[in-house]
Amino acid sequence: MATVTRKIGLSLGADICWPICYENILEHLKLAVPWQGDTVGIEVERVTIEPFDLRQPCKYDVVLDRLTHWYHTSREWIKKSIVMDGLYVLNNPWAVQSMEKHTSYAAMMHLGMPIPETWMVPPKAYDVTPDHAPTLKKYAKLFDLGTVGNRIGYPLFMKPYDGGGWRAVSRIGDEATLRKKYEESGKTVMHLQAAVNPFDSFVRCIGLGPQTHLVKYDPDAPLHDRYTQATNFVSEDEATLLRDTCLTINAFFGWDFNSCESLRKDGTWYPIDFANPCPDSQVTSLHRHFPWMVKANLKWSIFCAVTKKPFRKNLDWEPFYKIAAERDRPYREKLSAYAAVAAERFETARFEAFCATHLAHLDEVAWEFFGTQTAKSAFRDKVTALYPKHEVEQFTELFWNRVQAWRADERGAKVGA
Repeated sequence: MATVTRKIGLSLGADICWPICYENILEHLKLAVPWQGDTVGIEVERVTIEPFDLRQPCKYDVVLDRLTHWYHTSREWIKKSIVMDGLYVLNNPWAVQSMEKHTSYAAMMHLGMPIPETWMVPPKAYDVTPDHAPTLKKYAKLFDLGTVGNRIGYPLFMKPYDGGGWRAVSRIGDEATLRKKYEESGKTVMHLQAAVNPFDSFVRCIGLGPQTHLVKYDPDAPLHDRYTQATNFVSEDEATLLRDTCLTINAFFGWDFNSCESLRKDGTWYPIDFANPCPDSQVTSLHRHFPWMVKANLKWSIFCAVTKKPFRKNLDWEPFYKIAAERDRPYREKLSAYAAVAAERFETARFEAFCATHLAHLDEVAWEFFGTQTAKSAFRDKVTALYPKHEVEQFTELFWNRVQAWRADERGAKVGA
């Protein structure tokens, strides 16, 4: 029996708090996993940015990526490492690069999800190039924006087809506002999407591998209160629907880590924003939900590293399309079938067995860590990066106390069990 080490790389941007927590908890786990005749340990290292030879071997087994959605050098290094070296990455960089919100809306409409009515409109302005004038003169059909707005109905949302952290999103209540916002949109290609109005619940489902976490969301609250502290806000049946929706989307697009936002109106859940493959991971917004995210990241990355889970380079949509083609099958049955495909791709049963056998102590180690000064210092570092100096202690204490409330609830649940 050999002693071997798997290496996990953290490819980071402005992330501060969660990598510190991840690294410390991993150290305290003291992993020595018996696996296929070997004893496997785990090391973690932050990935640096530097010139690279395309034939240079990649030293990591798994990389947790937070850069490929915007930083091209890291994206191309990761793509090279997948193709050349068999690296496993959270998330698929080709999917992140090419599968914008427009594609995700169209694909999930095809699978039968109740996506609100969505139109794309040509941009108001263009870059001047030699081909544009003759192309538009010959083929651009004049349209009346007001007619499109009336077809969709008010209120509606105007938002960039490719998303981007609530960039340039406008709620439109009437035709005059629609015309004004379109004039202001410039060269950005926009979607017009019917609002789910009125809705009575807004839930964000975070998916990380086969793991999911439901959060009641308040988009009108300040950033630090948008992820609410509510519990028991959906029925078991609704929770299953929301989780199956999230896992279907993630498996379809090759996203290990993504979040899906859904609104409920008249008992129907409408997915409205679900191409978020670099979800918010900071304690300053997640607070009591932050430990779940860190633990889920640890579980999935350790599982992938130890088992050397193969990376799925091709998305392969055919199993989903085959289910979608069953015209007489009710949607909820189709959704369950989609989720079964996701469970196969995420190896849910194998993952759960692995965690039960080799990571049974993770919850306790994490619970202890999130009560330490090291954790509190990580929180303060992130707050310091975002808040004015005179608010640092106030918000550090706010987020710290919310995590301590989570710890109290966790301990109470164990005692009750």
